[in-house]
Amino acid sequence: MHRAQLPLSLVEVALGATLILGVALGFTLATPVPDTRGTQLTAYAEDTATILQTDPARHNGTTRLREVATSQRAFDRESGSLERRVERILPANVLFRVRTPYGSVGTAVPRRTTTGTATVPTGAGTVRIEVWYA
Repeated sequence: MHRAQLPLSLVEVALGATLILGVALGFTLATPVPDTRGTQLTAYAEDTATILQTDPARHNGTTRLREVATSQRAFDRESGSLERRVERILPANVLFRVRTPYGSVGTAVPRRTTTGTATVPTGAGTVRIEVWYA
């Protein structure tokens, strides 16, 4: 009776291929994906700041951001309009907080969440815009 035997070189090739595929799969599946949420959120915040810096003010002829940073009276008068404008600028899944020297509009920033920020000096005070995913 003759017994069939696999050539030793064929066994070595099979084991080598299995080892190489295992290592390749390990690198492919175990490599963490870089977190780009912070970068995207910062871009949203900076874009929002840029748009608000170019929006004309409704009352004093400057920009919308400078108007809300000028006085408490101006902030109280324009805060609702500012909040609606920022809601229209940002995607629906992004929440925001705009802080001025005289108050804030938007949702309070939750703890332990990735945020993007933009700070804008207006000449009448600094305005800070923070955004995060809902």
